[in-house]
Amino acid sequence: MSSVKNVIKDNYNMMLLKDYLRDAIKEAGFSHAEISKTPTGTRVALHVTRPGIVIGRKGSGIRDLTDKLATDFGLKNPQISVVEIEKPELSPSVMCNRMASHLERGTAFRRATMWTLKQIMENGAMGVQITISGKLRGDRSAFEKHTAGILPRAGHHAEVIVAEDIAHVGTAMGLIGIRIRIARKEKFVPEFEMKAEKPKKAKQVKDAETGKMRDETAAEKKARTESEQIAIEEEKMKDLETLEEEEAKLK
Repeated sequence: MSSVKNVIKDNYNMMLLKDYLRDAIKEAGFSHAEISKTPTGTRVALHVTRPGIVIGRKGSGIRDLTDKLATDFGLKNPQISVVEIEKPELSPSVMCNRMASHLERGTAFRRATMWTLKQIMENGAMGVQITISGKLRGDRSAFEKHTAGILPRAGHHAEVIVAEDIAHVGTAMGLIGIRIRIARKEKFVPEFEMKAEKPKKAKQVKDAETGKMRDETAAEKKARTESEQIAIEEEKMKDLETLEEEEAKLK
């Protein structure tokens, strides 16, 4: 039972750590963090859109963040590395944070949703689905779902090529939830691949005049095919005659 409690505790701490990183380095375009334990300490890889903000002047940001992770979250000898995201528009976490910042500044939720949808599709996404819920237009809660492109909903492809994230933003009307699901083309693996049939090589025959090998002509191929067909028919007739003779002997 103690091992189960330890696993639950570790997962809970990781959840708190990721929530803290999402708020602490939100301006750097935080996407996600990869945390792995090693014999020498804990490796933390931060995937962001603007690494300079995380690193800080002369590495001051990294040092402060390292001390914070060691004291508040109990990570042993944390080693932080910063990875720049190549296409931030295809990261659900980044787009959730961008859309949340638009809503915080007072942008209409539908305008923010359409802008986010357009940005994701223009940067090469296979499909996207944005769900926004909460007190959107009045005192009663509501939700809207907007979809573009091709987005698998279930099955193996949905697990492999679809990534999603959820963000919450506080507005004057109340708390609004944002959920973005993005399908990426480069992760799509086709089940079947059509391959072009290789052309058959022409049969080599010996030229009667020169004595050299050359490709068989269409007329020679036709004559050879006909002769082979005649030989097959003759063989069948011989087999049939032999069978009839054996039946006559039995009678």
